[in-house]
Amino acid sequence: MVRAGKSLSEALLVLADEPAVARSAAQDVAYGVLRRYGWGEFILGRLMSKPLTHPETQALLLGALYRLDTRPDSSPMVVDQAVAAAGELAGGVFKGVVNGVLRNFLRQRESLLLALAQDEEANYQYPRWWLSRLRRAYRDDWQSIVAAGNTPPPMTLRVNQRRSTLSDYLARLNVAGLSARPLLHEKGLHGLILDKAVAVDALPGFFEGIVSVQDAGAQRAAELLAPEAGARVLDACAAPGGKTAHLLEMADLDLLALDIDAGRTRRIEENLQRLNLQATVTVADCSDVQRWWDGRPFDAILADVPCSASGVVRRHPDIKHLRRESDIRRFAHTQAALLDALWPLLKIGGKLLYATCSVFPEENSAQIDAFLVRQPGACRLHEEQLLPQDENDGFYYALLQKLA
Repeated sequence: MVRAGKSLSEALLVLADEPAVARSAAQDVAYGVLRRYGWGEFILGRLMSKPLTHPETQALLLGALYRLDTRPDSSPMVVDQAVAAAGELAGGVFKGVVNGVLRNFLRQRESLLLALAQDEEANYQYPRWWLSRLRRAYRDDWQSIVAAGNTPPPMTLRVNQRRSTLSDYLARLNVAGLSARPLLHEKGLHGLILDKAVAVDALPGFFEGIVSVQDAGAQRAAELLAPEAGARVLDACAAPGGKTAHLLEMADLDLLALDIDAGRTRRIEENLQRLNLQATVTVADCSDVQRWWDGRPFDAILADVPCSASGVVRRHPDIKHLRRESDIRRFAHTQAALLDALWPLLKIGGKLLYATCSVFPEENSAQIDAFLVRQPGACRLHEEQLLPQDENDGFYYALLQKLA
């Protein structure tokens, strides 16, 4: 389904009615296969004389190869289960193919992986154009960015400071048998990283609004914008509402949260309800100002704009498969249009925080450089590019102030 253009979250909806254990196992394989961009395809290309014409069987083989490589002790069971599953597809005509490919992989594994190491896409598990852009932008760091994107992300929490403190919530986690550590101070004032990810219903106080799940990099947004109590604030691209909620946890605000998608807007409302926070939530295209703005300027604007999401690929590995290099220019055009549309809505002296979850400079520093040329009355107060690493995903922030 992802190969056909669907997001992974959409594709996984087919598992909604499956038992929790089966659903979790299938999700683990799906995420693992998609993170390994080009890896399984390289192996299949070496083990098959011609490409498979049956997508479901190819997906089965990719999942089985992933399991064989990551859980070699379970190899006999993986092969048997894959062959049995092949018997349920296409009338079972590919059972022999699946059996032969998987057993040949086990026999030739060492030589196949040596050959794979010489193939750029299969070895680094990213599209070639993506790797080229990273090399140009981050000569010394591109390999660590790639490595971080190929690993499962941590589970990071944000403690609702209206309801608890870090120390108190750490104590609650300890009572629940969960271990965690605070984020480094510069990475988040209210964040914790769990030593091991768990379902949200295992988190003490989650449904009572004491804690939320939010990456450390995403938590920087509210801390950088930091509007004063009583400020009129716009969160222009707000769904699913994590940054909206964090702003409201930090201060009482007159906050308007917009999103263009009605379904995603409902998620903002659900998050605010769980956290017992209040905001005006509206379905609107933030760039179509005349349709929603009442003419009153804002003290602060959060512009968390649509982007390539290249900094959060470890959480959304389907991005490796869905993105095209031409998308970067398209996103940059949209981002520039949004900045130009939102800037007139800001009070003189007010602040706008431009945010992306991208690592590509065209969407980040270059975007802001161009904006400052177009808007001589704008001043860049702060800028930071967070690269993906153990504690955080990749984010870019530029805090701008309106001088005139």
